[in-house]
Amino acid sequence: MDIILLGPPGAGKGTQASRLEHERGMVQLSTGDMLRAAVKAGTPVGLEAKAVMEAGALVSDAIVSGIIGERLDALGDGPGLIFDGYPRTAAQAESLDALLAARGRSLDHVIELVVDEDALVSRITGRFTCANCGEGYHDRFKTPNVPGTCDVCGAHEFKRRPDDNAETVRTRMAEYRAKTAPILPHYEAKGLVKRIDGMADIAHVTAAIEAILDS
Repeated sequence: MDIILLGPPGAGKGTQASRLEHERGMVQLSTGDMLRAAVKAGTPVGLEAKAVMEAGALVSDAIVSGIIGERLDALGDGPGLIFDGYPRTAAQAESLDALLAARGRSLDHVIELVVDEDALVSRITGRFTCANCGEGYHDRFKTPNVPGTCDVCGAHEFKRRPDDNAETVRTRMAEYRAKTAPILPHYEAKGLVKRIDGMADIAHVTAAIEAILDS
């Protein structure tokens, strides 16, 4: 089963994709990760992408499609796929349809995690992690059992991402709306779009996604 997970940064796509990988053996395909891996591996498309990036230009849709095609061929007929961060335009949506069809695959669902912007700002700006082991915490929702001490490794140093601030989060939300708006009509016309409450707790979001996949 192949799906697209949609949602702005902080909506929980990564958490839910990890759960689907663990529970269902699906594979998350993030275009950013695939691009870096292709460049590092020196694949034909990766070398092309490297040249473009070193020239300071944006990687074209054709290169991104080529990288996705390489990854699909490497995976073969095995696991279900979770697309994250792609497609972002109507042209990319059509390209993905063609890439999958050429390999006997098709999308089963496009699942959007719907979030409240103000609540999402609160969720993201409260995040911090252990500087030693990376365990995640939150000012309101998940504080260390002993203040100032990581529950996992016992370290006492924590850090916050510099871009986890209200202004940056709202800018990301605006970018997300601008980028996803063009692709939703493409998939709505196919009856593939399902929306769930991304502000619910993690377990409820997981259950809602599972119900869609099992329907």
